[in-house]
Amino acid sequence: MSPEFLLTSLIVVASPGTGVVLTLAAGLSRGARASLVCAFGCTLGIVPHMLAAITGLAALLHASALAFALVKYAGVAYLLWMAWATMKEHGPLRIEAEATERSDRDVIVSAILANLLNPKLSIFFVAFLPQFVPENTASPVRLMGELSLVFMALTFGVFALYGVFAAAVRERIVSRPAIMAWLRRGFAAAFVGLGAKLALTER
Repeated sequence: MSPEFLLTSLIVVASPGTGVVLTLAAGLSRGARASLVCAFGCTLGIVPHMLAAITGLAALLHASALAFALVKYAGVAYLLWMAWATMKEHGPLRIEAEATERSDRDVIVSAILANLLNPKLSIFFVAFLPQFVPENTASPVRLMGELSLVFMALTFGVFALYGVFAAAVRERIVSRPAIMAWLRRGFAAAFVGLGAKLALTER
């Protein structure tokens, strides 16, 4: 496996995006375990894009303006809903002194949707992975699958670090209502910004 692939993947994964924001929010709102569950959900959200790239569906999405627009604006709508929910004092990302329970299933579904409705991931797999699959490879599909699994492992590892760090500073934050209010606004603004960035994304 080439160092270039690992380095580029690490840069892509570590760059702030929807998954990072979700995992940080989970760590701050419900602690380390919730952040790990969220990181796992974000990682699972990569699977459909990986399968689409391997089977050629992502290339179709990239080629079809209508298909791309449908997925893109569904993703924008979901991010704006996340921003609205975050601003609610009792929304799903509320930060409280006593961590409230939220089922693992709900956390995972939210994380999967965040990545599933992101057409940039499909484009990333179409444009990025093939560069590391030599033309004379005996089994290109297998190699793409292996590279995708490495990318997913990096995603989980990096997101888990983000989430555990957020959980570690949680106690210092929940005791300060003003900081909590600013955090809600910050996360909401981040979701709006990510939505706007996605809306401006071209094929």
